[in-house]
Amino acid sequence: MPQLDTSTWLVTILSMVFTLFIIMQLKISKHIFHSNPEPLEVKSLKHLTPWETKWTKIYSPLSLPQL
Repeated sequence: MPQLDTSTWLVTILSMVFTLFIIMQLKISKHIFHSNPEPLEVKSLKHLTPWETKWTKIYSPLSLPQL
């Protein structure tokens, strides 16, 4: 049974890693990054409800006058 020749494995693996590194660098360099991201101002909508315009009081049944 012949022996497996592993003498070229180091060169093959190193060239593969180098090639993957170059490919990833090229992909990252083509990506557009925003220079200075700033949060958008969100305007909150004011919903007018009837109870906001007048004073209201919630009565507990136990606090009502006893008749």
